[in-house]
Amino acid sequence: QVQLVESGGGLVQAGDSLRLSCAASGRTLSSYRMGWFRQAPGKEREFVGGVSRSGTYKYYADSVKGRFTISRDNAKNTVYLQMNSLKPEDTAVYYCAATEILSEWARPDYKYWGQGTQVTVSS
Repeated sequence: QVQLVESGGGLVQAGDSLRLSCAASGRTLSSYRMGWFRQAPGKEREFVGGVSRSGTYKYYADSVKGRFTISRDNAKNTVYLQMNSLKPEDTAVYYCAATEILSEWARPDYKYWGQGTQVTVSS
């Protein structure tokens, strides 16, 4: 199995950028398809984006397309979420998740989850 730890969250102003990291331990990260999700207070967890095992294919929610970029460095066992042009509606706890078997990128049924990192965007 794999353990995931997110970092890089914080309080920023609208228009700022943040880069989240998701560091994995245990099995090598290259075995897993990776996803980023977020959950705002009172809302369901929603898909932000996903990246294939090699990093070749990337998928994004419409709400973040063009602003957020997912990347991965399998040699460092780390996945990143670069977030630009942040908006107050991006405020949420952000989670990375890993799975070997994928039913649908946006479905939150990934096998392994991190503990989350808070991102707060002020207007």
